[in-house]
Amino acid sequence: MRWISAPDISRRVKHLAFHLPFPHLHPEQIFCFRSQGSKGRATARIWSLPAVWQQALNVSAGYCLEVITEKFDRLSLSDQEKVLIHELLHIPKTFSGALVPHRSRFAGRRTFRHYHDVVESLYQKLVVKSFT
Repeated sequence: MRWISAPDISRRVKHLAFHLPFPHLHPEQIFCFRSQGSKGRATARIWSLPAVWQQALNVSAGYCLEVITEKFDRLSLSDQEKVLIHELLHIPKTFSGALVPHRSRFAGRRTFRHYHDVVESLYQKLVVKSFT
């Protein structure tokens, strides 16, 4: 598998962090990559830096957002936007280095359908899309 920096995705993530109700995000601590050669089913993934590694390396929390080129690039721009929003929803409000799962006891039981509805709602709230 090959990883390359994705400044275009970073710009889109910064746009989303600024234009959506994500005040807890620190876009400068979200690093974006494109990968090629993944055998998984995912279109994108978010990777965290757990607290134990933060302490061991003496660094603050950070996240890597990976888009899988073979799948992500084939999507329409609006679907790409929704995928990015979905991945950002995995970052907790504490920006602690943890990840929010699709199912959580916090604020009731969440399901994949719940995430889809939240993503769609946030996408509709965007007056200016990140790809325009």
